[in-house]
Amino acid sequence: MEGVLNSQQIDQFITEGFIRIDHAFSAEIAGQARDILWNDLSLDRNNPATWTRPVIRQGMYAQGPFVASANTPVLHAAFDRLVGAGKWLPCRSMGTFPVRFPSDEDPGDAGWHVDASFPGNDPANFLDWRVNIHSKGRGLLMLFLYSDVGEHDAPTRIRVGSHMDVARALAPEGETGLSFMELAGKLDSMPEREIVWATGKAGTVYLCHPFIVHAAQAHQGTEPKFMAQPPLLLCEDLTVEGASPVERAIKEALVQIS
Repeated sequence: MEGVLNSQQIDQFITEGFIRIDHAFSAEIAGQARDILWNDLSLDRNNPATWTRPVIRQGMYAQGPFVASANTPVLHAAFDRLVGAGKWLPCRSMGTFPVRFPSDEDPGDAGWHVDASFPGNDPANFLDWRVNIHSKGRGLLMLFLYSDVGEHDAPTRIRVGSHMDVARALAPEGETGLSFMELAGKLDSMPEREIVWATGKAGTVYLCHPFIVHAAQAHQGTEPKFMAQPPLLLCEDLTVEGASPVERAIKEALVQIS
């Protein structure tokens, strides 16, 4: 599986901040995961009249289909290539799931942001969680599609290359970094970037740099969207001088302003 990502994909990850892997896990596994989620939603999957909210967040899932989806040979090989062999922890759960339904109502969670990776003074306050220049605790942001996601099905929006802007904003903040809200407050002043939508068939996975700026959007399609957005957790800290593509992207961003 060493050739799972070619040099062009690695270069894309460094410069654009993400890559898409089709068929990262099987459609059968995706279907099994959806069945579990539907059961917990307590809605009629065949009656859209029961889908009365734009988004319902489901908790952590550690059942077999979820663990299997995150631990395929293709994904493990990609993690080794992007983060470094021996530096990441296998995913043993998925969640939370923001299940999105067709709706004209504002979902209320569609703002641009960067996912935080380590706790601040109050670990229970997610808005106080932090991000630093070394991406402490997080090797990747990952988007796992458990349903087919077209352009009308609330695909996640990604700002291409925005991980570079975020690295430059974090560099002066040292080990302490910025809180989720502090960093969110800086995003509007960053350079305008091309926006792409994370579409794909069930079984598609987007592997994103942990600094990538992204956002949800309203669902304008007909079928609910099932997606998980777990981190790839680290067992060994990253450094700006490291050789992995995640680390190289950070270093290149800082070299450009030196």
